[in-house]
Amino acid sequence: MLLFLGVSGARAAEMRVTLLGTGTPTPRLSAFSASTLVEAGPEKLIFDFGRGSTIRLFQKKIPIGAITAHFITHLHSDHVVGLPDMWLTGWIGTPFGSRKTPMVIFGPKGTVAMTENLTKAFSEDIRIRIADEDYPPAGVAFAAKDVEPGPVYEKNGVKVSAIEVNHGEKIKPSFGYVIEYDGKKVVLSGDTKPDERVAKAAGGADLLIHEVAVIDPELFKTYPNYRAIENHHTSPEEAGKIFTRARPKLAVYSHIVFATHSPTQDVPEDALLARTRTSYRGPLVIGRDLMSFVISDKVESFAPDGSPMKPLTTEK
Repeated sequence: MLLFLGVSGARAAEMRVTLLGTGTPTPRLSAFSASTLVEAGPEKLIFDFGRGSTIRLFQKKIPIGAITAHFITHLHSDHVVGLPDMWLTGWIGTPFGSRKTPMVIFGPKGTVAMTENLTKAFSEDIRIRIADEDYPPAGVAFAAKDVEPGPVYEKNGVKVSAIEVNHGEKIKPSFGYVIEYDGKKVVLSGDTKPDERVAKAAGGADLLIHEVAVIDPELFKTYPNYRAIENHHTSPEEAGKIFTRARPKLAVYSHIVFATHSPTQDVPEDALLARTRTSYRGPLVIGRDLMSFVISDKVESFAPDGSPMKPLTTEK
């Protein structure tokens, strides 16, 4: 029997961060698209709704309806495609759903409009479930807000701030997020070109989770759109420079863009590690779905199966 956790997986003075999705639009079995869970005190916060994020929560035995607030970095499809699933599956009356209050969600301009149109798109499902299964209408409502850079959420000692990042001239606004709790700090870069604002926000952070992109130049000949994709992201060498400036206790790669002519179901770690080491020698983890990190007086890393793990490289 699968039992779901009714309380946070993080102890009172800890923060726990779980990578629910470390991938991109590429439909890899091993890497669902972008989503991160942050637990601090009684707060359970989701950042982005990538493909399969509800499945990862189910694997972690965390009720979808128990998430206290949701945050969007930007409105690219791979970051929001899981929103309807998170919203509607979190509402239905099951051990893994049963949301009874509005879904709290923050994001860039366009977030409120998206939730309004989703409500229209799924109006028949909503009507039927209320009439047939007697679910509370409040649980399928949205409490959405379009936000600007700065503090966006503060509750139970947890503070979340949005930082604007550079994901390209046509993708504005695009946010990273800073999550603070009990003197601890986690920074999520969101999708971005190398941006000093991320390095500044992550100065002295316990955990910096940053995107990275490696694209085979041969792809540009057949798929020229990959040039635009590359120009919107951060290379391993550039990410390493951000890590070196910020000096987090632990740097982690997520939203790993890895594109080759022959598609791979997995991302080779050696290529990422070798290129990052040219500009960064500190602690680094190449993220995989369901890896987790516990922040107390130190930062501990755990593999997807829950076993302790060490960073790939440490400062000498």
